[in-house]
Amino acid sequence: MSLKDPNVVSRQHPKRVAIVLANPAISSSTGWPVGFWWSELTHPYLAFHEAGYEVELFSPKGGKCEPDAMSDPRDPSGYSAGDLISMGFIATPALAKLVEDTKPVSAIDVRKFDAIVVAGGQAPMSNFETATALHEKFVAFYEAGKIAAALCHGVAVLRYAKLSNGEPLVRGKTVTGFANVEEDFADNAVWTYKLLPQGKHIMPWRIQDELVKLGANYIQAGLWRGFATRDGNLITGQQNFSGAETAELIIAMLGR
Repeated sequence: MSLKDPNVVSRQHPKRVAIVLANPAISSSTGWPVGFWWSELTHPYLAFHEAGYEVELFSPKGGKCEPDAMSDPRDPSGYSAGDLISMGFIATPALAKLVEDTKPVSAIDVRKFDAIVVAGGQAPMSNFETATALHEKFVAFYEAGKIAAALCHGVAVLRYAKLSNGEPLVRGKTVTGFANVEEDFADNAVWTYKLLPQGKHIMPWRIQDELVKLGANYIQAGLWRGFATRDGNLITGQQNFSGAETAELIIAMLGR
C-alpha cells in the first residue's frame, strides 16, 4: 500500500483521534440514568483542536449520547459549575451537535486514525461489558502500535480487552483509572445526602480492584488530582479531572 493512499495516516495528513463516548444506560447498581462525562470529552477535544488534530466522535451503538447530569455546568447541583471549557462546548451549536449523532464504534477504520480515546462517565460501568466492538477496536489500535487511551471509568474497557493471544491487554501494564479512594468519597457523599441507603454503592464494581486482579500495576496521584500515565502506547487517565493530562500525553507522542 502506497503512502499516497488517502486512507493511510501520514505526515502529510493531520493527526486524527477517535473519541468514544458511552451510550446512555440505566445503572445496574442504583437504577439511575447514566451516560458520559462532559469534561472527559471537552477537555481532550480542546487540547486536540489546539494541536491541529481532527477529532471524530463514536459510541458503541452510535446515535445520541447523554451526559451524566452532574457533569453539566448548568446542573442545579453546581458540581461542574466551574467547568468553563464544557460550558463553551455546550454553548457552541456545531460542537454540541456532535453528541447528537455519534457513529458506531464498528465503523472506525483503524488505518485512518492515530489514536482512540475512551471517555468515562458512569455508563461504562454498566454497558461496556457487552460493547464487544469497542473491546476489539481498542485492542486493534494497541496491536497496530497506535495509541490506545482511556480515562476515568472509561478505563472499564480494560476489564474486557484481550489481546489476539487471549491475554488481558492490561496484564503487566502500569495504568491508572478511577481510584478506590475516589469511589469511597463518592459513596460517602450519597450516603450523607441520603441519595442511596447506607452501604449501597454507586458503582457495581471498581476499576482499581479489577485491574489489579487482571495483573496490572495500578497507580494513582491522590484524591481528585489530575493525573495520567503512559505504558508504551497505552495511556490512561485517573478521573474526570484528568482529560487535559491524558490528551497531553497523546500529543507528546504524536507531535503537533
